[in-house]
Amino acid sequence: MSFDELLVEARRLGLERQDALAWLAHVSGHDRTWLFAHGDEAAPANAAAGLQRLAAGEPLAHLTGWQPFHDLVLAVTPDVLIPRPDTEALVDWALELAPRGARVADLGTGSGAIALALKTARPDLAVTATDLSPTALAVARSNGERLALDVDWRLGSWLAPLAGEAFDLIVSNPPYIAADDPHLAALTHEPLGALTPGGDGLADLAQLAATSPTHLHPGGWLLLEHGWDQAEAVQRLLAQAGFANVRSQTDRAGRPRCTGGRWQG
Repeated sequence: MSFDELLVEARRLGLERQDALAWLAHVSGHDRTWLFAHGDEAAPANAAAGLQRLAAGEPLAHLTGWQPFHDLVLAVTPDVLIPRPDTEALVDWALELAPRGARVADLGTGSGAIALALKTARPDLAVTATDLSPTALAVARSNGERLALDVDWRLGSWLAPLAGEAFDLIVSNPPYIAADDPHLAALTHEPLGALTPGGDGLADLAQLAATSPTHLHPGGWLLLEHGWDQAEAVQRLLAQAGFANVRSQTDRAGRPRCTGGRWQG
């Protein structure tokens, strides 16, 4: 089939045009402008099969192996959560708050997206990242090596690999989707443990709020990503843990996406 014929097929399958174009550009080895100028050329043999996989719900990032995030292009696999644009709000807020030369910890780093975005934008930061999954940490480490970014990768759950250490800033995008959220049904291609802790989705957020103070210097910040409808609950968790200056930030769509507080010591 030609590229033009495949775009017609993609429409028949109900695919978003941008996703279809991105996939066809990937398999052609050219950009979208080339596709429009060479639409009558025969596409590679795997192009049609990829459209079928997209129509079946497989993420585009798993087909291509790559996902853009905060001016980076990261390798992703089914072992890690695909970085979302929403999380860029957490990165931008962290960059605002981090003093020069700050020690920063990214907990549950997955693909390394947050840690690597921080290090790219602010080479002066000393960034440490943890993850419970050896396969996820391998993806993060590989991304760091490919991008030549110096991040200290640690294997273990949340703060466990950081015993006795203190930081100026701790950031995390933990699992926060409630177990009964209908959106989970469409996310079967990503690791369930990176999406939901079960229950009302607040368990890991509560744990991080309670345990982070012992790893923060006085005046240090804890920033947590969460669901758009969880801001008030996370604000309460941080206030109950003794954080001051508790407030939330919005994502690109104007929804409350992350909440943070300052540890007074």
